Amino acid sequence: MSRRSDSLSLKQARRIAIAAQGFDLAGHGEGRGSAVAEKRHLRRMIERLGVVQIDSVNVVARAHTLPGFSRLGPYATSDIDALAYSGRRRVLFEYWGHEASYLPVAIQPLFRFRMARAASGSGIYTGLSKFGRERRQLIDQVHREIERHGPMAASELSHDHKGEGGWWGWSEGKMAVEWLFWAGMVTTAMRRGAFERIYDVTERVLPQVVLDTPTPSDADANRELVRLSSIALGIATERCLRDYYRLEVADTKLAVADLVASGDLIPVAVEGFRNPAYLARDARIPRKVEARALLAPFDPLVWQRERTEGLFGARIRLEIYTPADKRVHGYYVLPFLLGDTLAARVDLKADRTGSVLVVQAAHLEDGAKAGNVAGPLAAELRLMARWLGLSDVRAEPRGDLAQALGEALRA
Repeated sequence: MSRRSDSLSLKQARRIAIAAQGFDLAGHGEGRGSAVAEKRHLRRMIERLGVVQIDSVNVVARAHTLPGFSRLGPYATSDIDALAYSGRRRVLFEYWGHEASYLPVAIQPLFRFRMARAASGSGIYTGLSKFGRERRQLIDQVHREIERHGPMAASELSHDHKGEGGWWGWSEGKMAVEWLFWAGMVTTAMRRGAFERIYDVTERVLPQVVLDTPTPSDADANRELVRLSSIALGIATERCLRDYYRLEVADTKLAVADLVASGDLIPVAVEGFRNPAYLARDARIPRKVEARALLAPFDPLVWQRERTEGLFGARIRLEIYTPADKRVHGYYVLPFLLGDTLAARVDLKADRTGSVLVVQAAHLEDGAKAGNVAGPLAAELRLMARWLGLSDVRAEPRGDLAQALGEALRA
């Protein structure tokens, strides 16, 4: 482990970030891919990250299932549901963390300030804030109905009023229950299928020990969220610390100043960074990291684009909503982490009918060599195919890595 100082090389910063996010296999001595990871491993991973972004895109797998595979290897995705929806014993809950997210229930009190602000119309979508001001009577009716009835989908509410909401095509009943969700008055009791939330009042869903936890002050909550962000990131600028849980600028500045004063954050200069960075007090500074992982576009390691460019020199952009003829790397592109670099990116699609994981394009990152990348990438793709229950991997001839990858897969 390297000695701490007030400056870090770019390589040191990358290794700190990778280790903090749970990718450094050598540093933790845990095998990956040799067996199916257990639910306790998944729980420990999510508690370490502090947040997993939920997304419904299923081109390869649901985006929130991919961080577990990236760090643990094959695991049962049903374990996420068990952790999030197993009655009052649940250890995860849904709320607006980074975006819509799974969060450890233990930190729910830290988000009560956000819930209170949402209830007052602050920090919430403009249309939903306006709805909250103008239709509070309806919102209260919906809340009482869920209290009386028990878990309900928005589509089951008697206050449906289809087509009258006018916001994203939502009914007024759906808008009311989403306002209540933002305000923390209801939460997700379970999901029907992959998409439909079943809501219940929060006090019937969360563990009693969480409900009994006192609500911290806004300043204390923000300070703790920034501290947790620093642990998950290892090394980060103020902007990255703020972005992890989407905190406000002023709140974050105060929190960072307090954490520097307490020694929880150590100001450091990082080679090539335009802005000052902060090192988490107990962050590991490995001399070497051994990592091999395909990353979801919403993986916490790469979701802050400026940080990804600064650390890895890779410009990552989500091209799902880009017209097909204007896409550079493909529709659903996963960066490939190898060692302490982002070495490549692949556009993947799970062809479930044909039982094939299709690599629609494979591109090298600047400075990476096909001969060094193709073999490890092929092994990771085979591991992913096995996890997804697919029998083969096929590489299409698109991208400067496609030929070498195809040869590695055939070998």
